[in-house]
Amino acid sequence: MKVALAYGQGQLEVDLPDNTTVLRPRAQPGLPDERAALLAALEAPIGCASLKASLKPGAKVCIIFPDITRAMPNARVLPWLLDYLHAHGVRDEQIVLLNSTGTHRPNTPAELDVMLGKAITSRYRVLNHFCEHYEDMVQFGTTRSGAPALINRHAAEADVRILTGFIEPHFFAGFSGGPKALMPGVAGLKTIISNHGAANIGSPKATFGINEGNPIWDEMMEIALRVGPSFLLNVSLNEEKHITGWFAGDLRAAHRRGREFVRDSAMSKVDAAFDVVVTTNSGYPLDMNLYQGVKGMSAAAVIIKPGGTIILAAECREGMPLGSPCDKLLRSVKSPAELLARIATPGFEWPEQWQAHIQALIQSRARVLLHSAMPEEYVRANLLEPCPDIGAAVRAAVQRAGPGARVAALPWGPLTIPYIAA
Repeated sequence: MKVALAYGQGQLEVDLPDNTTVLRPRAQPGLPDERAALLAALEAPIGCASLKASLKPGAKVCIIFPDITRAMPNARVLPWLLDYLHAHGVRDEQIVLLNSTGTHRPNTPAELDVMLGKAITSRYRVLNHFCEHYEDMVQFGTTRSGAPALINRHAAEADVRILTGFIEPHFFAGFSGGPKALMPGVAGLKTIISNHGAANIGSPKATFGINEGNPIWDEMMEIALRVGPSFLLNVSLNEEKHITGWFAGDLRAAHRRGREFVRDSAMSKVDAAFDVVVTTNSGYPLDMNLYQGVKGMSAAAVIIKPGGTIILAAECREGMPLGSPCDKLLRSVKSPAELLARIATPGFEWPEQWQAHIQALIQSRARVLLHSAMPEEYVRANLLEPCPDIGAAVRAAVQRAGPGARVAALPWGPLTIPYIAA
């Protein structure tokens, strides 16, 4: 059968066995009038007063928005939000738009023009967050492991914080959105390393679909609440990136409502594990680099048999990117087993170690191949096997698995999270 995989800004058609189980998000229609639905959500938010109630004269407003690796429709959402603020007396000079880069690279002026629209970047103060600029941060106690809990000063000192983003299953935080705009979005590197440390990443509750009781999520929320009240403005999206729901209001209550809405469309039950799983990173922008590729691998890993084969299709037009902390860590060892041993060394800490850690954990259970635009030697340097022909690789893996081999495909990768029925 022919299956179209999300890949870069297009699709990659592959030929898979006729008995392949194809798992996609359940269809959700886009809202007929996204702007009207937003205004209604701002006027009747979940669990708190309307946003306009907090817009006192002269109030400093910080709008936190997702960076270029996220599919959030910033260029649609932010103009509507800014119009609302102006309609209730907020002036341009009161507003800062802060890019929640976390540990990612800053976005260039040209990228910000595309992400937000030139009408915004030419009119407002738009800033990238830099996780190592500690002089630009405010401390809110410590993490559970004792590291300083640091948050960008513009977010920390705002009178009104608006956290924008979108909600989807997340491979170690349960679901995206919510407090992630603050932590790790605009947090200090020391804080992020502590929260994403080996003990937390290794927790069985640090996985897709679990929030309460997940040590990573619980601490993210705890730190976000220390900063003070924040107004959440999260969306859900379908495969066409149309907005299917607005979740505005109290950080905890609005996000809880949103993630249950998303769970219904994104989580998909299967009856048994598979020998081969073909997955993606949901196309651009999430598959723009290999650092994000662990998300697609993780979606497949949930339903792979021990010793099975995972094939990830991710364009990776930016590579890892080359020279990033994760790239350097992967290149410093010769195997996933050596990497896991290094991470387990008492006191070991490395920026972005969590992505490499999860990749190595998956590789301890399954063989992982990558189809990408990267040179094969680059793929191997990051401890993965190049896969120039997905169809041929699937046929070879099925032959190795023997009669009755089961194959699954996740054309939209982590936008569909399968789980095995109990």
